[in-house]
Amino acid sequence: MKRYNALQLKLFMSILMVFDHLNHVPRLISADLAGVFHILTRCVSVFFAYMAIEGFVYTRSRLKYNGRLFLWAGIMSLGNNLFTDLYTSKGIYVSNNIFLTLAMGILALNIWYFVTNGNKLNAKFLLGIKIIIGIVVTGVGMFFTEGGIVVIPFMLICYGFRNKIKVRNLVLSIFSILLFLMSYQDMGIWQDTVRMLMFNSDWFFISVIPFLYLYNGERGPKSVLSKYFFYTFYPAHLWIIATIAFFVS
Repeated sequence: MKRYNALQLKLFMSILMVFDHLNHVPRLISADLAGVFHILTRCVSVFFAYMAIEGFVYTRSRLKYNGRLFLWAGIMSLGNNLFTDLYTSKGIYVSNNIFLTLAMGILALNIWYFVTNGNKLNAKFLLGIKIIIGIVVTGVGMFFTEGGIVVIPFMLICYGFRNKIKVRNLVLSIFSILLFLMSYQDMGIWQDTVRMLMFNSDWFFISVIPFLYLYNGERGPKSVLSKYFFYTFYPAHLWIIATIAFFVS
């Protein structure tokens, strides 16, 4: 089986991401097609979350890496506010900010790392404080960031079972089933139930697993493109789509 480096897979995931956001442009695609795109792209955010874990593991400075994610989250927040102010007259709002979700997830991993690898001479109450902070950060990240209820638990599971792939896949499968049970609603007509599950499809994040097996563990060519491509592409494509939506609506 041919495998691919991080940059190659990121490029593919970025294409999928665009398809997920095409429904922001009025009359461009039908509601049913938007539903199909939505469920097929549930692997995107968690794949980039997995890449963030890889960055966390191999970076020279975990804190600087975390800081860079928060910096881009701030940049995107400012850009979102600008484009929302420009386009709000036509009911167009830009609120996506996966950088904040990833930053909160990496912050939780940083706390986890320092708790488990910290100075053994630390007082027990200090360890307790770290654990409490970790729980708070995880909770805030899960419920107050884009897709956090899926992405952050996914990051914790993948990091915790990084060297136990079969266990990781089992835990992720159980998590997916729980999300499905939480999402499922009988709409009376099976077609409507399927449409509901397409849009309420966080449970389908599990489709990322085949792509994790396609990853060869290599970053790819070391260049400005490989380092900053996603940082710029993610906000740029959303702002471009919002601009198109403004002029065609």
